[in-house]
Amino acid sequence: MAEQTLAACDSGRYANERGAIIELRGAIERAVAGTVLHDLATYVSPPVRERVPVAAISVTSETTIAALRRLRPTGGHIGCLNFASAKNPGGGFLGGAQAQEESLARSSALYPCLQTQPEHYARNRANQSAIYLDLAIYSPAVPFFRDDEGRWLDAIIPCSVITCAAPNAAALRQQGTYEAAAVEAALRSRAGLVLAIARDHGIEKLILGAWGAGVFGNDPLVVARTFADLLHGPFERAFAEVVFAVIHGPNHDAFAETFSDSSRAGRA
Repeated sequence: MAEQTLAACDSGRYANERGAIIELRGAIERAVAGTVLHDLATYVSPPVRERVPVAAISVTSETTIAALRRLRPTGGHIGCLNFASAKNPGGGFLGGAQAQEESLARSSALYPCLQTQPEHYARNRANQSAIYLDLAIYSPAVPFFRDDEGRWLDAIIPCSVITCAAPNAAALRQQGTYEAAAVEAALRSRAGLVLAIARDHGIEKLILGAWGAGVFGNDPLVVARTFADLLHGPFERAFAEVVFAVIHGPNHDAFAETFSDSSRAGRA
C-alpha cells in the first residue's frame, strides 16, 4: 500500500474504485507548502476569539480515518492528531508497520509533508532522550484518498494534521530513566501545544485518541485525564467538536470513563 500511495502522490492523481481519475497535485502542493514546524519554547498564540458553546466531546470506537470520513459530510475545518514517531517521518510506513501514524501515511499525502521538516527528526535524534522534545508539525488540508482497507475514495477528503510524538514511556522504562512526573509534565505540555496549534489554525472539529498509550507505553488514564483537564479548562471553548477515536479495549475504556466523569463534574 505504501508504494501505491507514494505513486499517487508522485503522479498527482489516482483512479478511484469506479475508475474515475481524481486530481491530487494541487492539494498536495498546498499541503506541502503550508507545512510548518512549531516549537513550544517559541510558540506564541495570536489573540483568539473563543467559540460558543462549549465543545461537544465524544469517545468513539473507530479509527482516525473512519472518524474523518464520518465527520466530513457535516462540513467545517477538520483536523487530527498524528501519533508520531519522533525520529522517522511516517514511522514504519515504508516497511508496512500498522500503527496509527502508518495508517494515516498510507491513506493520504501526509508523508511528503513530513519530509519537508527534517529538523523535527534531527533534533529528536540528537536529543537522545526517549521523552523527546516539545515539537509539532502542522500540515494544512492534507488530502486523504484511501480508507482503512486501502480502497481509493471517490473524492479526496482534506484534513489538517498535527504531527506530535508523545514521550516514549516504554523506552524510558527499558533504559531505567523513567520518571512519572517528568513524563506526565511532557504529556501535558505537548498536549497543550497540540490543542493550541489546532485552535490557532482554525480547526473546528478535532480528532484525537489514545496518543502514546500503544507501543509508547503511557498509561491511558493519564493521557485521557491530561486531555480532559485541558479541554475542560483553557481549551473548553476552542473547538466545536472533539472526537477521541479509540478502538474498543482497555484504552477505549479509560477514555470513556474519564470523559464520562469529567462531563458529570463539569455539569455539577
